[in-house]
This record gives sequence, structure tokens and C-alpha cells, in this order.
Amino acid sequence: MEGVDESERKQPLVPCSSKEKKGKQTFKVPIRIGDRATSDVIVRLRTDEGRDNWFYCHSQILIEKSKYFADRLSEDWPTCQILDSRNCVEVYCREVEFNFHVSALRLFYVTEPHTWHGVRNTLGILQVADHLGCHQMARDCIDYLEAVPWEEAEEEEILRTIPHLGSQYEQILARLQPVDPTAVLGIFISAIRFATSSPPPSMRELKSSAQDQLEYMLTEDDDVPILAFDNEIMKFEVKTCVRDLLNRFNHLIESFLSTSLDMNRIQDLQSLLSDISWICQILSKMEMMKELIHYWVDASVNIVKSVEQANANDDMLDARLKVVEVASKVLEAAGFGNVILPPAKRLHVVKVWLPFVQRTRPLVGQVHPDDEEVSSVRIDSEIWQNLESAFVSIVLTLPSQDQAEILAEWLRSEHVRYPDLTEAFEVWCYRSKIAKRRLASLGGLGTMT
Repeated sequence: MEGVDESERKQPLVPCSSKEKKGKQTFKVPIRIGDRATSDVIVRLRTDEGRDNWFYCHSQILIEKSKYFADRLSEDWPTCQILDSRNCVEVYCREVEFNFHVSALRLFYVTEPHTWHGVRNTLGILQVADHLGCHQMARDCIDYLEAVPWEEAEEEEILRTIPHLGSQYEQILARLQPVDPTAVLGIFISAIRFATSSPPPSMRELKSSAQDQLEYMLTEDDDVPILAFDNEIMKFEVKTCVRDLLNRFNHLIESFLSTSLDMNRIQDLQSLLSDISWICQILSKMEMMKELIHYWVDASVNIVKSVEQANANDDMLDARLKVVEVASKVLEAAGFGNVILPPAKRLHVVKVWLPFVQRTRPLVGQVHPDDEEVSSVRIDSEIWQNLESAFVSIVLTLPSQDQAEILAEWLRSEHVRYPDLTEAFEVWCYRSKIAKRRLASLGGLGTMT
């Protein structure tokens, strides 16, 4: 036998007998599920695993709350004339649905407000309500599921369940529907503006979150990116934000060359460099690195001067390494042909950034070498490997005379161990040795100096 307790806080009322009347006033007593004294129907709940439970109920409640019970208790039901058929209604369900059926029966006897006890429980009750034709209960379940947040596992369960119940329940999935492209573009524009702005330090985490989500929006994984990269409004907005970011960075660099450094401006430098490093990832996805790279190449001398004039304290080393990080992305794009630079500019970036990187690499580990909490930039070997590959690639694209000059300087340097240009040296030697023979067959080109 099953009884009900806490969920019966507010029960439906029925008139009392004439003996309980006092004067002209009529008192009412609450109806409770499981009350054999007032019950006129047994609901027999059975499962495929043999569970068989009886619930003492009331026909007026069942008929009012459920179309299924209203039909079963109707005189039009085919078996209504069979002895006791209207006094016992059997309901079959799977074992996993049993508790939800019990909860639904108990809710027949509860008036608002009541507690749904979570998303999963409500989802189970909704399925029972749909099966038993409990329209108001189903409506209440929908209202609850629409109003509360879902955890990831609950969201997946809702996605597995709701589509099979029918189109009348699809409104529950409103928060999961694809968004109109115009709305997505609006979100992107607002986010890219905020992600490339300079908000107060207290909003740093919020800005970082915006950057992460923008990168996710444009990532092509199992799903296509939310926005198409060829959207002209989107590209225009990105260009505008990049220009504003580089203008602020350029203004700060120029101020470093004219006045002494202070801690606040060093922190501003670190923040702007982090933003530039991040925007490189966005621009790479959108194939829009050209403008940033041309700026970086033209500003290389000033960037190096402004950073190197500061003492190698801990904060400035972080900024210096952020510069190296951005430089690696610029050199990679130039070295592997993603952005085309003329020979003079390729030579320029090698002459500026090769010595800077050589001077910076030994500084890593000198400041608090045993500190396990050093920034990830200090210990990320991939940055140095990418830089080395980029230098080799760019050097090998230069005229042989320029290559000879760079390689000679590299071999004379005290930092010859990094970057290792051995591959470029070997290719230069091979090309130089066979140059006259190779080009002579082309008709006089072997005489070129």
C-alpha cells in the first residue's frame, strides 16, 4: 500500500456529512490519497518487473485531473458494466517510470503552490501527464521547465525526451533553437568591441571570457562556426577594432620612447600585448592577418627599443616575452606565405627580431628560476620552436647575398645556439656551390653576382 504525507500540504475539500453540520454552517474535510474511508476507486499501478501497488483514490479527483481516468471511469467505457471494473483502474508502466506515476497521482491532490523537485523529476512527471491526459499538470511542467536553468546532463535528457512527446511541447526547447544570423552578428560585434577595449582591471576576467567565447564562435570543430567568415559587416567591424587596438598600442610605445617607464604603463603594455596576441588567433581564422602584420613590421624598431630600454625586472620580462609571442605569430605568417611581404621587409624583420629573440631567450629562467608559478609563456617551448622554424623559412626566401650576411652574423653571435639556423646554412651552402652551374644552363644567368 502507498500513502501520501508531505506533498498533501493543501488538499481538495469535500462536504462533510449532515451529522457534522453545526447550525447553518457546513464544514469540509480534506480528501487524501490513500484514505480508505472516503476512497471510491483503487488505482492499481503495475510494472513490467512485477511491482503491483494499490492506491486508494477518489473518482471525482481522477476525472477532474486526467482524461485517461475520466474515460476509464465513464459509463461509455466498454467494460464499465463488469463487476468492480469502475472501482479498480489498472495502469501499466515501466519500472523506471513508477515513481513518476506515483508523484503524478499525489499531485492530483495538491493545489498550488507545490514543489517539482528538480528538472529530471519534472521531466518524468511531464511524460506521465502526457500519457494520462493531465493537461493542466502538463502545462505546469512546461512552465517549470521553461523557467529554470538546466545542467548539461539535464539539457541532454530534455533533448532526448521532448521531441518524442509532440510539437505541443517544443516551446520547452526555445532556448536551444538556432539564433537568427542578425542576432548572432549583433552579439559578435558587441563582444569583439568589448574584447579589444581597455576596461578597468576589475573587468579583466569578463573581458577574458568574451575573448574565449569569440574564439569558440569562430572555431570549426564538429560543428561549423556560428558566423560565416565572409560576412562583410563582420570583417569591417573586426578591421575597425584591430585598428583601434593597434593605435592604442602604438601610442603607448611612442610614449615609452619619450618618457621614463612606470609600473602602470608596463601593465598597460602587457594587457595590450595579450590582446594583440589573442586577436592574431581571430585574424588567422578569418584570414585577415595582413593589416596587423604590416603594422608590426613597420613598428618593429620602435617596439624593440621601447621594450629593451627597461630593466629586466619580473614584470618587464613578462611584457618582453609577450612581445616575443606576438612576433612569433607575425613571423610564422610571413615565413609560410600566409601574408606576402616584399624581400626588403622580410630582410628587415629578420635583422630586427633575430637579435632581439637571441637576447631574450637567455633571460628566461634567470628571474625566479625555481618558481613553479611562472607564467606559461616562460616555459612554453612551442613558441621558441615556431620562431626558429619561421626564421629558417624567412631566411631561405631572401636573396642569397642577404642570406650570407645574416648567416655570417649568426655564426659570430654568442647566441649561436638559438635560433638554430643550421638548416638554412646547409641549404645556402648547397645553393651557392651549384649556383653557377645550375644557372649557366639557363643562358648567361650564371654570371649574376
